[in-house]
Amino acid sequence: MTRNAFASTAGAGHVTGQNAARDAIRGAHSEAAPVPRSGPAGPVADGATVGCVPAAASGAGFRSVRVLRAGPVSLRFRPRELLVAAVLTAALLVAVTVHVALGGTPIPFGQVLAALAGQPVEGGVGLVVTEFRAPRTVAAVLVGACLAAAGAIMQTVARNPLASPDILGVTSGASAGAVAVLVLAGSGAVGVAGLAASVGMPAAAFTAGLAAGVAVYLLAYRRGIDSYRLILVGLGVDGLATALTTWMLTLGDVTNAAQALTWMTGSLNGKDWPLVLPLGAAAAVLLAAAVAAGRWLLLGALDRDTAVAIGLRLGRVGLLSLTLAVLLAAVATVVGGRVVFVALASPQIARLLTGSPVPPVAVSALVGAVFVLVSDAVAANLFATPLPVGVVTAVLGAPYLIYLVMRPPRRTS
Repeated sequence: MTRNAFASTAGAGHVTGQNAARDAIRGAHSEAAPVPRSGPAGPVADGATVGCVPAAASGAGFRSVRVLRAGPVSLRFRPRELLVAAVLTAALLVAVTVHVALGGTPIPFGQVLAALAGQPVEGGVGLVVTEFRAPRTVAAVLVGACLAAAGAIMQTVARNPLASPDILGVTSGASAGAVAVLVLAGSGAVGVAGLAASVGMPAAAFTAGLAAGVAVYLLAYRRGIDSYRLILVGLGVDGLATALTTWMLTLGDVTNAAQALTWMTGSLNGKDWPLVLPLGAAAAVLLAAAVAAGRWLLLGALDRDTAVAIGLRLGRVGLLSLTLAVLLAAVATVVGGRVVFVALASPQIARLLTGSPVPPVAVSALVGAVFVLVSDAVAANLFATPLPVGVVTAVLGAPYLIYLVMRPPRRTS
């Protein structure tokens, strides 16, 4: 190749790169009508997220983007994702009703719906539904939604389906903090010990979960976040937190050890409104922020060169996203203890249902809420001796983890 030919080819490549970057920026920051183009899988519409996605990552989730305009306001959505979210919302309402109705004394569905709607119900059913069973149901929804949303964020940032609060040591760190207060302060019902056990345990669990997340990030960061290093460091922190928890159990009495098992295996027994309401408010804010961050998570899932070309600061997006995921996981652990495999499996189930290239946060939260509700109903009613909800989620999620480890890697061209 002559020097002039080489220069001409290089110049054309540079112009093509500039055009691709300009199209990506327009797709990320404008609401212009999509321009059709062609790719390996056929015609693909350029839009807010479609135009900036390489052909290898373009799937049905990107090709089905639609734009809804109302004056100066426009909204991009995917019909399939909205349909799946509507179906899951209906399933969640059914699961909530069934979860409240089941128990030592089953309650007819009509009376459950009337009590939840605030209508008077005879025979004290309203009190049973609103004060005894509803807090546990709300706690199950909070735990499932927060864990699933945290898992969706972590898997998107790490680009690895194995990334979840269970694997990265966040939930085990929170459990270790709660067990530490339980062992050191005791489980007395009065005095300083009782106050420390009832108030200090949630605060210690939340703080320890945050500390575990920060430790994983700092140890795994090397000019960016590498997926494999993040998983390995997370496994190390998880093992350390589990070992500390086991060691602390040897220092306490039998009563403390039995109570600590609820934090280690995950349980929704004994939940009441004073615990659920403030954490529910915090979870609502965090979930709203996670759903709002979904657009930037989608852009952050692109390859590094394309993300930099559209002006995305990957380090800042990754740090803020992981911080949000750690907060969600810590809140869930404070409410229900270490409920495993929900954050691991729910995002991938949501991704398969929607056909999205990355796990959608909102749909993942709905899948997680339904998952925990069904698991808790099975754990509390199917066996002669009620089981912690974490046992059922582990039994259902362990085969999925084995599948993730053994399946061949996906190839992209």
